[in-house]
Amino acid sequence: MKKISYLGPRGTFTEEALFSFYENTGEITAEPLGTIVEVIKSIDRGDSDEGLIPIENSLEGSVNITQDILTFESEAKIIREITIPIRHYLIGKKNASLKKIKKVISHPHATAQCRSFLNNKLPGVEIVAANSTAEAVKKILDFDDDFAAIGTKVAAELYGLHIMEKDIEDSRDNKTRFVFIGNYIPQKTGQDKTSIVCFLKKDKPGSLYKILKEFADREINLTKIESRPARKNIGDYVFMIDLEGHLHEKKVFEGIESLRRNVYMIKILGSYPVWKES
Repeated sequence: MKKISYLGPRGTFTEEALFSFYENTGEITAEPLGTIVEVIKSIDRGDSDEGLIPIENSLEGSVNITQDILTFESEAKIIREITIPIRHYLIGKKNASLKKIKKVISHPHATAQCRSFLNNKLPGVEIVAANSTAEAVKKILDFDDDFAAIGTKVAAELYGLHIMEKDIEDSRDNKTRFVFIGNYIPQKTGQDKTSIVCFLKKDKPGSLYKILKEFADREINLTKIESRPARKNIGDYVFMIDLEGHLHEKKVFEGIESLRRNVYMIKILGSYPVWKES
């Protein structure tokens, strides 16, 4: 049976994404781990067959720790992706009501994504930070009825708590992209993307242009490009690029190989099927 580690604890959006992909839970053994780093390292050590971690949110942007560990500290590869809508719920004990709530606990990203609801329905409420939405929901068990949490429906069910309000997020377009990681490059499917990191020899005028030109000349579409600090001197950056196509396609392979004349190093983060929303 396939063992999959994921960003825990139980009741996180990562767990929701995992069981959205693997609807038949009998196929896998799921192990929640405390941090993104632990999940990635479980693949490097061979403790898990696959890992699942968040990499990008439509409102908050990239999950920097995921990108940095995959870039600088791990040889794990992205092997597939899944995107799910993020729906936030206000959760409390069974006797809780909006009029009683004085404090709301959640992960800072979650409270930021529910700012309008909090301002309009719970003005002046004290916001308490937690390490995850799942941890916030679990903590409600130890608090008085004047505490509520922002978390997932799964977490509310897991801990036997009451959903006070549903879909309290500011944007209905709020989505998070998660990636499964493993230690191999999947076969091409015809609808794939490739993620790479370009390490520059020296930052100078035209460096980014030369990278982009290699792909433009081959009519390869770039779906994402951003820079991250290179962990060296201030002002040194690496470029992280997602492009359409599989590494084993001729024009993609040749495009990446041609970059080696202009960059210090290219790291392949993965080449994997594009997620299609149903």
